[in-house]
Amino acid sequence: MSQMNRSMVGVVAVIVTAVALASSIPTAAQQPVRPEDGVATFSILGFDPETGELGGAVQSRVFSVGNGVLWAEAGVGAAATQAIVDVSYGPQALDLLRRGLKPADIVKQIWDRDPDPGLRNQPWPKAGRQFAVISPFGETAVYTGPEASEWAGHKQGLYCTAQGNILAGPAVVEGMVKAFETTKGRLSFRLLAALEAGQLAGGDKRGMQSAAMLIVKKDGGVWLHNDVVLRLQVDDHTEPIVELRRLVEKRYPRG
Repeated sequence: MSQMNRSMVGVVAVIVTAVALASSIPTAAQQPVRPEDGVATFSILGFDPETGELGGAVQSRVFSVGNGVLWAEAGVGAAATQAIVDVSYGPQALDLLRRGLKPADIVKQIWDRDPDPGLRNQPWPKAGRQFAVISPFGETAVYTGPEASEWAGHKQGLYCTAQGNILAGPAVVEGMVKAFETTKGRLSFRLLAALEAGQLAGGDKRGMQSAAMLIVKKDGGVWLHNDVVLRLQVDDHTEPIVELRRLVEKRYPRG
């Protein structure tokens, strides 16, 4: 092989190696959430006694937050699980709601039986969990662990509960509850107003990336035997709450 050919092969090998290394580096959207990071999130669960609709909405500086936070079943209730997340809290809460347990008892029972496991030699302490439950009649309970990343906290209101972690401060959840209680119209717009108020109060200290909404009601969705009124996810967006509003208004153009 000539000197020139050997040089060209060397250059190609360097380029291929560089491309392979670059492709192996995770992007911001691909990087895993480490347990010590928590999942910076604020959410609200709410119930509308006039329509019977039940559900929640969430915003976070994490990719596709709707994949693990919101859980709801028509005639059963809803739950939100966040911070140092154990996603199984959602299905557990719905199962206990089906059995007729009250939200406060559900929160206590799930947390008490959490085995606090490690994962890949990393701690996922249950003292860092944050989760909320709402009954099909609007009764709520919520827990914020002492090891949830600051600022973390919650506030309950009439037929609603707001909770979040890595927030600007308590004004976030306070503003969310006030907006939910004072906004008129469909549950979807009341949940939206709560997210907007939370963001206006400072929201997630790390910024915004994704948002989601889940609303259920027995036979309340389109088509036959569909209990899902709305299931919306904005997975990666510079203004996820704005985009979520656009989708809701697309579905309900007259409010």
